[in-house]
Amino acid sequence: MSEDTRHPARTANSKAATRAAPGVPLLRIDAVVKTFGRFRAVDGLSLDIAAGEFFALLGPSGCGKTTLLRMLAGFETPDEGRILLNGEDIAQIPPHQRPVNMMFQSYALFPHLSVSDNIAFGLKRAKLPASEIKARVKEMVALVKLEGLEKRRPDQLSGGQRQRVALARSLARRPQLLLLDEPLAALDKKLRESTQLELMELQRRLGLTFIIVTHDQQEAMTMAGRIGVMDAGRLEQVASPRELYEAPRSRWVAEFVGDINLIEGKFDSDTEPHPAMARRLAIATGQAGTIHVAEPRQPLAKADVCVAIRPEKIKLSRRAPAFDDMRTINRLEGVIADVGYLGGATSYRIRLDSGLVLRSSIANTARLDTDAYSPGQRVVAWFAPEDCVVLEQ
Repeated sequence: MSEDTRHPARTANSKAATRAAPGVPLLRIDAVVKTFGRFRAVDGLSLDIAAGEFFALLGPSGCGKTTLLRMLAGFETPDEGRILLNGEDIAQIPPHQRPVNMMFQSYALFPHLSVSDNIAFGLKRAKLPASEIKARVKEMVALVKLEGLEKRRPDQLSGGQRQRVALARSLARRPQLLLLDEPLAALDKKLRESTQLELMELQRRLGLTFIIVTHDQQEAMTMAGRIGVMDAGRLEQVASPRELYEAPRSRWVAEFVGDINLIEGKFDSDTEPHPAMARRLAIATGQAGTIHVAEPRQPLAKADVCVAIRPEKIKLSRRAPAFDDMRTINRLEGVIADVGYLGGATSYRIRLDSGLVLRSSIANTARLDTDAYSPGQRVVAWFAPEDCVVLEQ
């Protein structure tokens, strides 16, 4: 679970959140493999998800995240491995017999049915008493704030309202696990952002376990307590949003999550560090000279490395900052290649004297009539060793 202060605890004291036995994750995916012909869509993937967690599967198109979600829902069967819910292998259990529901990207609403009848559809198939169905539909309508729209058909609703109907239908059977496949992709930016907050509040209030599949990094980082980044059917890294951004484990994750500067270099493990450089390493780069970085938690096993620096960590000034000790920062000189005004921040591309181009992002904390720097202007780009991440992949 995330320790990020932006994400309050995702667990709630509800029946749905406490069904897993003590010490047993609600969901355990154990070495699951799924192939389509010669294509290996999911490749030996293992993952534990706790009860009451909001978890995101993030990755590019074709990475296997939707295939994995469909196996959890029961629409696909693993070729190898196990899917355990509350310690029970559900891989062979039909979808309608699992305490799992899936909300599709297209919403999959019945166009000839009203809002109420769409929500009630799964309850009727489960043969619940009519009185209970009526009460449950009323509860769901209130939960997703659709009062007064119960008799409308999907074509009489906005995109956001249709999304709420699909969500209410998914929740009506009170699943232990709710799967969301790109649920906000069809919404415009403003509605998508407000719906993200509503989903987070709803998940906390109900105490259910949500797994969302998305290719939208901001969406995953806003909503989820933990994120699993997938590529080629495998999990590249599972971490909180903060750890994923600040401490990516591989070059692929660093490049996929957010913007980043990558500088190739070499680390010489035989070099004796300067006394003033305790707990720091010197990385020799061809285009940026020697870059000093904070010592990684794990010793470097390879000489060839990559120094990763997020754009917002790189500061700019018209002349070299007045630091007494050169070793307290890294300084690189160049000229502004171009400027991009993004509202909350201004993006700069700096072409170093070596030809290497770095990106810097500076927050616009005050109202500006002009950019702080202009193309062609000579600047010093500087950043602290602690702001660098050393990657071996």
